[in-house]
Amino acid sequence: MKTLNAAIIGGGAIHRCHVNAIRQMPGVVLRALVDVDSVNGLKLAMAYQCRFYQDYQEMLLDDDIDVVHICTPHFEHKNMILAALAAGKHVFCEKPVGMNGGEIADIAAAVQHAPGLLGVCYQNRLNPTSLRIQQEIADGALGAMLSIKAVLTWSRSGAYYTQSPWRGRFATEGGGLLINQAIHTLDLMQWFAGGVTRLKGVVDSGELADVTEAEDSAMATLHFANGARGLFYASNCHTTDSPLLLEIQCENAMLQLCDNALWRIRNSERVKLVSDASPNGVAKSYWGLGHQHAISRFYHSVINPEKAEYIDIHEAGKSLTLVEAIYRSSQIRQWINIPN
Repeated sequence: MKTLNAAIIGGGAIHRCHVNAIRQMPGVVLRALVDVDSVNGLKLAMAYQCRFYQDYQEMLLDDDIDVVHICTPHFEHKNMILAALAAGKHVFCEKPVGMNGGEIADIAAAVQHAPGLLGVCYQNRLNPTSLRIQQEIADGALGAMLSIKAVLTWSRSGAYYTQSPWRGRFATEGGGLLINQAIHTLDLMQWFAGGVTRLKGVVDSGELADVTEAEDSAMATLHFANGARGLFYASNCHTTDSPLLLEIQCENAMLQLCDNALWRIRNSERVKLVSDASPNGVAKSYWGLGHQHAISRFYHSVINPEKAEYIDIHEAGKSLTLVEAIYRSSQIRQWINIPN
């Protein structure tokens, strides 16, 4: 089997999840790291024993590079994806794949004519609890889904934004809490319920109003394609990163994700089904181990395209559509219909 050579663009915190995943895959080698900060980039490249580039366009000229990982600020994703696909590379990008529906459309058009694959990292779908929820729903024993409630309360300080000025700005991040932290929760909700048909939401900024132009809190009511209702609340104004609280109410029982463990509750019986393992110092605990699984699945799809099992541009666009719809709904104070 041919060795696949990978390059990572971006030397921020999240890139370490990608490095760890690459190192654990046989037949995959980290060949290059790209970072606009030459001091940081050279230091990392020396540690990883790979090439260093300050300009990603120069890296794309390396014919030996097969797969490009994009771990950069949101506003850079689209142009980097288009350039890498045009160079004949496979691309694996951190979420969001783009900042709005227009960018999604441009990227989708490019994917249609590109020889390489484009995968997007929605690693929380691969958490043991997420996979078990899908299994429980598919089994049918829970009965019809009635509702999903999700509460995400995390903490982001003013320094989080002032030290990285691209964050919290619509021109460079595409928004705030919704498009960065809470997009994974919205993705899981729509994934479990088979999509969203309409929603009404509100965004606002409280504790972080002086340091970001975007929202730090949001809430929404969602109507799902399967007839269930969704209640969503998220905020970056907490004093700690609390684990996601998720409850799925069905006719015969309720599934509850609490403290990273999944419970099935029926009448007075409460049964623990599975829990999410935490990485050992490799990444923040709420990132889980999903990165490794998501990246492994993408490489498996590159090697075996007939057995593709990665999140593509169309699937990745669903949660971004919800983010945009909540912003729009908050502006006009009306329900927004979601196209299929």
